[in-house]
Amino acid sequence: MSEERDLIVIGSGPGGYVAGIRAAQLGLSVAVVERDPKFGGTCLHRGCIPTKALLRTAELIGDIRSASKFGIRVGDAEVDLDGAHAYKDKVVSKNAKGIEFLFKKNKVEGLHGTGRVIGPHEVEVDGPDGKAVYRGKNILVATGSVPRDIPPAPVDGENILNSDHILRIPEVPQSLIVLGAGAVGTEFASIFASFGSQVTLVEMLPRVLPIEDEDVSAEVEKAFRKRGIRVLTGVKLGAVRAAGDNSEKVQAHLEGEGIDEWVEASKLLVAVGRAPVTGDLGLEALGIQLDKGYIPVNGYMQTEVPSIYAIGDVVRTPWLAHVASAEGILAVEHMAGEEARPLNYDLVPSVTYCEPEVGSVGLTEAEAREAGHDVAVGKFPMSALGKAGILGKTEGFVKVVRETKYDELLGVHIIGAHATDLVAEACVALRLESTTEELFRTIHAHPTLSEAVAEAAHAAVGQAIHF
Repeated sequence: MSEERDLIVIGSGPGGYVAGIRAAQLGLSVAVVERDPKFGGTCLHRGCIPTKALLRTAELIGDIRSASKFGIRVGDAEVDLDGAHAYKDKVVSKNAKGIEFLFKKNKVEGLHGTGRVIGPHEVEVDGPDGKAVYRGKNILVATGSVPRDIPPAPVDGENILNSDHILRIPEVPQSLIVLGAGAVGTEFASIFASFGSQVTLVEMLPRVLPIEDEDVSAEVEKAFRKRGIRVLTGVKLGAVRAAGDNSEKVQAHLEGEGIDEWVEASKLLVAVGRAPVTGDLGLEALGIQLDKGYIPVNGYMQTEVPSIYAIGDVVRTPWLAHVASAEGILAVEHMAGEEARPLNYDLVPSVTYCEPEVGSVGLTEAEAREAGHDVAVGKFPMSALGKAGILGKTEGFVKVVRETKYDELLGVHIIGAHATDLVAEACVALRLESTTEELFRTIHAHPTLSEAVAEAAHAAVGQAIHF
């Protein structure tokens, strides 16, 4: 057994590596264990970053195809998928090297191998040179998640894919069924529709992006239908089979109100959520009882065993990289004796990078009413915004939800160009408990997309200026 560290982190995703760096900044000796060949976890290698790289390619091909309206003549543009993969891989590789640099800069020790907790202070690492045991005053579990399988559609990596497989797909499928219209499903539906696939998007719940405000969901569905994506909501998958003698295609039996049919496609993507990676960590032997695979923690990310913490997708909090990072910082500051405050998950931004983008924070209109607030809302369409017209991207709107007694800002919901960036202003406003008036009296530069936030705030108090 090697000398004791102050902290051993299992997993180097956006939760684990951020926690390791922050702990080192606080003067702790840190080792981070990673089973993959490179640091960065799912987000960097099989999730956020490669997906957004492909979305950038999809956005560019769309802009090029519409270049004539900006006075630019181009020939027929087509997607070079090998080139898109090369660009994506270059972005991923650069980021992975960045994490290695940050580890060296902050004196974080990187260990390659599969980590398993064998005691309140011991982690066994099964690495390239065999097994070794490392001791830590504290242990942080940040092992993340994997795509969730469902019985009707067993993933085979050929015709029935998960989000890992489709990031490596060698050619654009002629047709694609996407099962699940959350962030992952809508993003891949958006990508491959831009690449030229005939896409069918299927959601069991009544609307796409079901956690978003209902007006936002309706606008996404409208935009997708305009792009030629077939959207089916309130529809379940009954079964999947090969398309007759053609083993290169699949058929999915879809059941719901007004639909009972077999839909054929070149590929089927299962995007119905993720499952925590906790099965072989050894936690239950230490008295930590898992809840359907999730690790119970307190507000400081601490388990029933005080020296063991858990963050990210292995706990029952939103499956978001930025949540994992915030939880990692909270956990190490708590174990280091710093002043630490539990996270307010009501203020976590939700972002989806489909076309058009979606960004939101705070309560939806329905949630605000259910909470008993006297609610007023304001909406401002991107079509009335000068900058959106300049960009040629006028779909969407900003929606502000406020309560009328104290003018408290309750939620901001954005759909349109760069919505995932624009939502940051709303995050700060809600964090600082801003009123709606404070938001619209903040001077916004012209012409910018951010003006739509101020305009929606004006509308929420009945003072709409440009609409």
